[in-house]
Amino acid sequence: MAIALRSDFDAFLLRAIARKSKDSPQARRLLALAAIYDGATRTEAARIGGVTVQIVRDWVVRFNADGPEGLVNRKAPGQPSKLNDVQRAALIGMIESGPIPAAHGVVRWRLVDLCQWIWEEFRISLAKHTLSRELLRDNQKPCSSTIRRNTSWLNRAPGILGGQSRSRQRRWPKGPGLTGQDTGRTIEIVVHPMIEFQCGTVPL
Repeated sequence: MAIALRSDFDAFLLRAIARKSKDSPQARRLLALAAIYDGATRTEAARIGGVTVQIVRDWVVRFNADGPEGLVNRKAPGQPSKLNDVQRAALIGMIESGPIPAAHGVVRWRLVDLCQWIWEEFRISLAKHTLSRELLRDNQKPCSSTIRRNTSWLNRAPGILGGQSRSRQRRWPKGPGLTGQDTGRTIEIVVHPMIEFQCGTVPL
């Protein structure tokens, strides 16, 4: 048996919303459902929407639950984190305290070292790029050089740098054809002493 559409909308209202919508997939779905309000079959609505009857049924379910907003494409949630909150806090604490050379065999953390520590501590296998995403999610920067505006994580552990941070300014030359006030850009680079990581190009 076909699922009935919610009663607080009608064909006229859905067509009005479709005309104002800037999302073409949403507008197409609204017009298909408007046809159902007018008495069209689900097969006819599927022809209007350019889809199968099963997809029209999915549209009806989404529309009944969330209204017109339910017909907007939603971003996929992505892969969940492999580390729970306790494990993530332990990882951040290990980064901020730094390695013990006698115990860890390194004087600065690299991503590969942290991956090994996570495996030994929690028996969780993480690739370097996955760990990098985990650190970025926690506002940690697994990179030896980063633009100053992206180093808000420094404020979370005042004093951990112990005066070892190094900053420098670089004046970028003018590009061809630039005149007047276009005298280049200045960026400030900060070096994190606790993590050693080979970076590619730093985005601006």
